[in-house]
Amino acid sequence: MTSKQRSKLKSIAANLSPVTQIGKGGITENLLNTLSEALEAREIIKVNVLQNAEADADTIAQNVAELLGAEVVYVIGRKAVFYRRSSRKDFEHIEL
Repeated sequence: MTSKQRSKLKSIAANLSPVTQIGKGGITENLLNTLSEALEAREIIKVNVLQNAEADADTIAQNVAELLGAEVVYVIGRKAVFYRRSSRKDFEHIEL
């Protein structure tokens, strides 16, 4: 992902509300299903990483992105933003 593409995604993500939280339960199959469905519906999502999470936000974000086949747009503090192009045909995709 180029810096220009990342910048565009950051501006889109600025107005998003987090879709879920990752806490001490860590990365579960149910969490991954929820995030995958959200990415399929929106292409870009924001997630809160709680203080009681088992690892820091950067590590969790990298693990989640790898498991979902998504890209980490950024991690600031305890918020992480992910992007994955939707496979839906009837969808207005984010132009990068």
